[in-house]
Amino acid sequence: MTLNQHSMITPADYPQLAALIWNGDPSRALPAREVFSLYERNWRFLDHEQLSRPEADLIVQLARLFGRGVLLVS
Repeated sequence: MTLNQHSMITPADYPQLAALIWNGDPSRALPAREVFSLYERNWRFLDHEQLSRPEADLIVQLARLFGRGVLLVS
């Protein structure tokens, strides 16, 4: 999947992202920028050992697109 600033991402397609949408509908697509922000803000809640290759690739693409290659996490 090639992302751009107008891409929409369905959290249900990415298990760790879907888990971050605990108070919403993971089948509802979100703007890529919002997904990037969700990963940054909630990085500590992800099960990093369960991150699939497609989801890890998504995170790298989001970081390149919105974070100049950097994901600001603590």
